[in-house]
Amino acid sequence: MADYLANVERYRVVPDIQPGDVKARIPAAPPEDPEPWEAILADYANLVEPNITHWQHPGYMAYFCSTAPGPGVLGEWLAAGLNSNVMFWRNAPASTEVEEVVVAWLRQMLGLPDAFDGMLTDTASISSLLSIVAARHVVPGLEARDRGLAGRPDVGPLRMYMSEEAHSSIEKAAIVAGIGRAGVRRVAADDQLRMRPEALAEAVAEDRAAGWTPFCVIGTLGTTSSTSVDPAGAIADVCEREKLWFHIDAAYAGAAALLPEKRALFDGWERADSIVFNPHKWLMTPFDASLLLFRRPEVYRDALSLVPEYLRTPDVGPVHNFHEYGIQLGRRFRALKLWIMIRYFGVEGLRRRLRESIRQAETLASWVGGEPGWRLVAPHHFSTLCLRHEPDDLDAEACDTHNERIMEQVNRDGRVFLSHTRLRGRYVIRVTLGNPRCTMRHVELCWRLLRDAAGSTR
Repeated sequence: MADYLANVERYRVVPDIQPGDVKARIPAAPPEDPEPWEAILADYANLVEPNITHWQHPGYMAYFCSTAPGPGVLGEWLAAGLNSNVMFWRNAPASTEVEEVVVAWLRQMLGLPDAFDGMLTDTASISSLLSIVAARHVVPGLEARDRGLAGRPDVGPLRMYMSEEAHSSIEKAAIVAGIGRAGVRRVAADDQLRMRPEALAEAVAEDRAAGWTPFCVIGTLGTTSSTSVDPAGAIADVCEREKLWFHIDAAYAGAAALLPEKRALFDGWERADSIVFNPHKWLMTPFDASLLLFRRPEVYRDALSLVPEYLRTPDVGPVHNFHEYGIQLGRRFRALKLWIMIRYFGVEGLRRRLRESIRQAETLASWVGGEPGWRLVAPHHFSTLCLRHEPDDLDAEACDTHNERIMEQVNRDGRVFLSHTRLRGRYVIRVTLGNPRCTMRHVELCWRLLRDAAGSTR
């Protein structure tokens, strides 16, 4: 693994293979007898390592970066060796208390008040799902935990709200929680791609009049497509006035709250009922590690706790039995790698790495802004840029095709991997920085490849 991390640039970021190529080289049936370690490791080296998409590669600039520096990798190994299942305190005393400490450390690092408790989950998808279930639990008279939602003429349809730029995982959570996609209303965004609070207020009033039961609003601080930032304070005003649960998805951009100079972007998030932030994105923690913070832990416990006799323990004093706050009974010891990472780098060391990726993004933004035909199509508060090449002689649809070809050509080169989105219906190239192994050499290469592709795909 050390050799891999030291030499990851010898590989293309995305392997040049077709579906089924790896599977075709692996026997269809399992071996009856033990195989030597040499053969197993050789197959790993020849089949697996070269044929993955290399998230650790400094040229990985797609989606959101998820990298794993050495201290975090070591933390994963130590946790795997312990094999601690962090279900409840008696079953995992040190593991539980390290998680409590790490959650408190992260809360302090983000500048959030002591009122927030929390725990670690696997992903923002699950953290948001748990929060939507908690929000559903406090709807007066609903009693969904015990009575369910189906076949109840006394229950009107539930309604939750999110920006038209919010992540699809919120809709998935609505599906699982019984709200359904029909119960999700997307609120219009402004010219900065932020949820419009006045449109939210109008939607809530309209839905109440039509017989819906509004219960939850999801704000996003750092959307996936463009990293736009919803106005948390103004949304909190609506939620408090209308008595709605306010959940904030800061899965990617939450890391920026470590930086005092970025805190203004998060004004108002301290008024949320729940917040999710993924250290396994921009905070360089090995996947998976999602931080779920909540103001009212008793709501999660009341909504989700189910303790059969064989799980009851004679605990003395207050403890976190984390399985009571979520869906999973078995839970990985995710806190260990974070405990090691925070101590190894220190908060200031993590800040330096965040600032460097922001500096890289701002430098690239200045190059894009100064190049004829290129433009940035969304605000860039963090380390992700949305850009597009728009020659004067191409209409909007032709520009879509042109930019799609640009990205395809860059990715075919193999040294850089980019992803795309659509903003206001138009095809947009995304460049995400944040890998601590990425230097300005890699940023310069990305820009050169983009410019060269723009010139050769006409």
